[in-house]
Amino acid sequence: MVKKISIIDAKNHVDEEVKIGVWLTDKRSSGKISFLQLRDGTAFFQGVVVKSQVSEAVFQLAKDVKQESSMWVTGVIHEDTRSHFGYEIEISDIELIGDSSEYPITPKEHGIEFLLDHRHLWLRSKRPFAIMKIRNEIIRASYEFFNQEGFIKMDPPILTGSAPEGTTELFHIEYFDNDAYLTQSGQLYAEAGAMAFGKVFTFGPVFRAEKSKTRRHLTEFWMIEPEMAFTTQDESLEVQEKYVAYLVQNVIDHCAYELKLLDRDVDQLKKYTKTPYPRISYDKAVEMLQAADFDIKWGDDFGAPDETYLSDQFEQPVFILNYPKAIKPFYMKPHPTRDDVYLCADLLAPEGYGEIIGGSERETDFDKLEAEIKAMGLDLEEYQWYLDLRRYGSVPHSGFGLGLERAITWICGIDHLRETIPFPRMINRIKP
Repeated sequence: MVKKISIIDAKNHVDEEVKIGVWLTDKRSSGKISFLQLRDGTAFFQGVVVKSQVSEAVFQLAKDVKQESSMWVTGVIHEDTRSHFGYEIEISDIELIGDSSEYPITPKEHGIEFLLDHRHLWLRSKRPFAIMKIRNEIIRASYEFFNQEGFIKMDPPILTGSAPEGTTELFHIEYFDNDAYLTQSGQLYAEAGAMAFGKVFTFGPVFRAEKSKTRRHLTEFWMIEPEMAFTTQDESLEVQEKYVAYLVQNVIDHCAYELKLLDRDVDQLKKYTKTPYPRISYDKAVEMLQAADFDIKWGDDFGAPDETYLSDQFEQPVFILNYPKAIKPFYMKPHPTRDDVYLCADLLAPEGYGEIIGGSERETDFDKLEAEIKAMGLDLEEYQWYLDLRRYGSVPHSGFGLGLERAITWICGIDHLRETIPFPRMINRIKP
């Protein structure tokens, strides 16, 4: 009986006859030979059908089969050094499973908006295939890293009554007779976890009610948010750079095929595995921008062009330290020798990809934190549980959040953040 395998396992079955369930992505014919481009969800490779080696019915089917039709193909695996995959199958038999007709995503060029509108089908193509596989590897490596470092995972609520960074960019919903919001961060809950377990991390969807259509913003994305008790900001920065370097190295080690599909320069990625990463103060960053004739003054937040310029001055990710209080959230700890900045940092990715991590040491003083909550105009009653963390055995603690999609965009070297989300346009198909 012929053995069923996946395309990704072809290297283990050279010169063997196998059977594979596949979809057709493209085809061409030279008259006596048909070349079928095939995929099965694990990889893409070529099937060759030689007219003189198969029945007339099989060769005719190879010529007639439509894009994205599904089928069983039987044949012998051969090495193919000319292809990106390295192997192909010489097909002896084809069994059609599911026919396809007028598939909307043809091999011709399509605009990004068209492809996103057909995301449920575009996922089948090489580019999103590679991006989703790398996304999966980054998630896998994140769990591995934090488990190895002694963290435990905690799951914060998606519906919340409080807002870590204010309510202006939150999605409001009615939760029975109460106001609630889709969470913008799991951080406050992670702080509670850190007071119980020392080191925790959360990983889940977060939401921003921003009507931004830039390539750097999403309304729904995923955040990885570690929180560490008995940890200073400097110690947190060491964890951050170690974590990012670990992610990049694991993508290099486990996604070579996918990086090749994306034409990503692996030698460039290798630079990002070297730590420590450079660090400059917010003050220095403003000076650098002003010297380059950017229209910016101390106290302004950085926009995309600012971050791009700053990151272009370094060959690795760069930490920007100690931002002004006015542009950062209330829960951060003030600098010990200055009253105008926080002990915080953003990590800017190279190549113009912007901020991928934001983090800080947290305020531990009950009275100061309560005053900040009041100053923000937030409902103090909603934050009593958060203040309890300062009432009962407060300790120095720090944490950060990595935006998964921004990290994927940078590591993959792609332009559009929306490409990193499996189904970014499906909300448009929900009818009221």
